[in-house]
Amino acid sequence: MYAPERHAQIVMLARAEGRVEVAALAKQFDVASETVRRDLTVLERRGLLRRVHGGAIALERLPFEPTVPERDVRFAAEKDAIARAATAEIAEATTLIVDGGTTTARFVAQLPLDRSFTVITQALPIATALAQRGNVNLLVIGGSNRGTTLTNVGPWATAAIGTLTADIAFLGTNGLTLERGLSTRDLAEAEVKSALAAAARRVVVLADHSKIGHDELVAFAPLDLVDTLVTDAAVDAHLASEIAAAGVEVVRA
Repeated sequence: MYAPERHAQIVMLARAEGRVEVAALAKQFDVASETVRRDLTVLERRGLLRRVHGGAIALERLPFEPTVPERDVRFAAEKDAIARAATAEIAEATTLIVDGGTTTARFVAQLPLDRSFTVITQALPIATALAQRGNVNLLVIGGSNRGTTLTNVGPWATAAIGTLTADIAFLGTNGLTLERGLSTRDLAEAEVKSALAAAARRVVVLADHSKIGHDELVAFAPLDLVDTLVTDAAVDAHLASEIAAAGVEVVRA
């Protein structure tokens, strides 16, 4: 059996059973446990499974959405690399929309200190990080705060965003696929993200490799609305090539 065939069966088993175990998979496919562990790593990077001790869980079976601190420690080095690379996308822009997310939070920490920016955000961690920056004119979008992501959502937020036009929107996403574009888990969050994408002349998505090829519940922007994807070096090469062929500039940090 070829690896792609084994990968497809592992994902099917995980979705049917809720989780898969390394030892059981090694026995079923007659391969070494280390081979299975590599398979699970590949599938996690593609956003299809979540690794746990001794096996993996299907993402659809995760009982809750991870909090900001829980997400912040996952792929931390990759997110740091993405944040550094994303600063090159600013170029001459002066008005920036910065979406909520652990990667976008790292990005604002890298903003140059020798230039003035207007930064628009609906995310409390982003606002807190920039509140005392002398070179930043900070505009905070209000609304109902969603505790899981610490972002403001709802009609107040979308109405305010609809009045704006920024040079660049730096967006986070829970998933990115060719078929559905950008997606997230929550409807209210999706509505705000969609408004943010529509409020910028250029859209740059910051997403680690685990989001690429992964699909979430609510789509909020088609891929043809994205100008640039900044991801990390572990992104699946085939998926990255397909995204580039669809007209999106892919930057691998």
